[in-house]
Amino acid sequence: MSTPAEPVGTLEVALAHASRLLATKPAAAAEQAYEILKVVPRQPQAMLILGLARCAAGDVEGSIDALTRAVSLHPELPDAWLALADQLRARGDAQAADRAYAHYIKAATRDPRLMGAASALCENRIPEAEALLRAHLAQYPTDVAALRMLAEVAARLLRYFDAQRLLERCLELAPSFDAARHNYATVLNRQGRSAEALQQCASLLAKEPHNPGYRSLYAAISASLGEYANSIATYQAVLQDYPREPKLWMSYGHALRTTGKVAESIAAYRRALSMEPTLGEAWWSLANLKTFRFSDADMRAMHQALSRGDLSDDDRLHFEFALGKALEDASSYEESFTHYAAGNTVRRMQHGHDAEENSRFVRRSKQLFTREFFAERADAGAQARDPIFIVGLPRAGSTLLEQILASHSLVEGTMELPHLPRIARELAGPKTEEEGTFLKRLAALTRDELNTLGERYLAETRIMRKTDAPFFIDKMPNNCMYVGLIHLILPKAIIIDARRHPLGCCFSCFKQHFARGQWFSYGLEDLGRYYRDYVELLAHFDQVLPDRVARVFYEALIDDTDAGVRRLLEHCGLPFEAECLRFHENDRAVRTASSEQVRQPIFRDAVDHWRHYEQWLEPLKRALGDVLTDYPRAPAFSEAGTCLP
Repeated sequence: MSTPAEPVGTLEVALAHASRLLATKPAAAAEQAYEILKVVPRQPQAMLILGLARCAAGDVEGSIDALTRAVSLHPELPDAWLALADQLRARGDAQAADRAYAHYIKAATRDPRLMGAASALCENRIPEAEALLRAHLAQYPTDVAALRMLAEVAARLLRYFDAQRLLERCLELAPSFDAARHNYATVLNRQGRSAEALQQCASLLAKEPHNPGYRSLYAAISASLGEYANSIATYQAVLQDYPREPKLWMSYGHALRTTGKVAESIAAYRRALSMEPTLGEAWWSLANLKTFRFSDADMRAMHQALSRGDLSDDDRLHFEFALGKALEDASSYEESFTHYAAGNTVRRMQHGHDAEENSRFVRRSKQLFTREFFAERADAGAQARDPIFIVGLPRAGSTLLEQILASHSLVEGTMELPHLPRIARELAGPKTEEEGTFLKRLAALTRDELNTLGERYLAETRIMRKTDAPFFIDKMPNNCMYVGLIHLILPKAIIIDARRHPLGCCFSCFKQHFARGQWFSYGLEDLGRYYRDYVELLAHFDQVLPDRVARVFYEALIDDTDAGVRRLLEHCGLPFEAECLRFHENDRAVRTASSEQVRQPIFRDAVDHWRHYEQWLEPLKRALGDVLTDYPRAPAFSEAGTCLP
């Protein structure tokens, strides 16, 4: 009788058996690992199993000893480095834990469990990447590489607050994880927390002062803080070292455009396109200058690009909006509208909008914000008079109003400041909380808490002020939904409602590709409902807070600018200054889509431009309803309110 053959892969079988025991019988897994190590003393996988078994038994020192030996035998074991980092952190050795996490991050690039998520991220299969990463993190919650990848998912979905929290956890675990810190600074900057972003960027630059990615981020943060000269100089320095980076040239063009250097910005965009002709954002950046006109060769190039099958969605939508503008300038309105609609369709698929949710918010706001509610809080909030809020829809003339007011010696123009919406988001909490939380929490705030929020707004916006002018402008249009919040925390702030004809305003939004936010603007019906909600809410404030909000009708301001400017200044308590009529001579930086238009004298050409597209605007008209027929006033809601001019 012959002896049975020994099974092939006995070591592999024993290791697999020990691994299976880890989940339910860690003591048995440790015994199995010991047996393997008796036969093969330097077996790294067995040493890892022993270390993990000791982790499960609460033997921190024993696990550290075994795991340290495992990584010394095999430096590319990601599980061993991750477990070692966790155990070192449990022992309180933060520096050693940080070093172990750094080794883990390097080893994790070859971890097959993360390869699927990484592939899905690269191919922009975001839901799949998110599902894979969440499942992985449920089992390995301290996996800093996976946390950073999930933060990337959140950032791509524009859930910046979620990304921020994930990256903060990353850096808590692994402070030297520079890639996560770079992501963290970027996310902070995109949320308007630019001063905090600058601190993170400075930390990175202290370690690698010549890193082009860090220097480019520093330039972007500088622009967000209004330090445009510094931003431009930094871009120029980086481009000297890396002249073949098209997106860097494009960012440089953005900074030049903001400061009114139009010819230089066009040259920068052209330079980017010479290197990457399918860079859709550079084409849109040219179109977004508004005063720029494309050549016939440009038109052919854009048509050819759109015929390609390999364009990304982001490039495609930028080409659609750019070509829509080019065809509009060529008076080819039907074809122009087709491209605008196509760009909006892509954008709407990326970021949906719940019009009914916004309508419910308006209804709840009207129920909460009564005369009695405000009377009970009459002495609440910070009493400063500094801020001038310009609210309304985008493309309603708010940049023109800002430019007029910022030409006054007592007023500083800043930009669309993110600070008030951030306060509102913090009150609302995460998306997982029930709808209506913002208003409930706002109603529950004490007088001291309202005062604290007002003082916080003033403190956080101070970094955006570059002069000692007593007044400054915050022209974030979406603050129209937060008039109640403004009044409660800053009761003496000036609020101006910039209003434009519904069809002119809404269609101007429809043909504008906004880099972030304004999700209501990518569908004609959504635009109509949002405009109607906004009018209804502001009419309610006219009733419960008479004369609190001044209203400036764009068309009336264009028709009689002199009278309109004088009445606007009077409402703000400012003496007349002739410079306000020469606003187009003001060389201040302007970041919005109207930056080039407000550097020219008043002209009426754009007031009725929407009429060229009227035959395609029926869905918008239906959604607007009587708000359209009642314009410029809305007697269906209110006759109250101060109207200027």
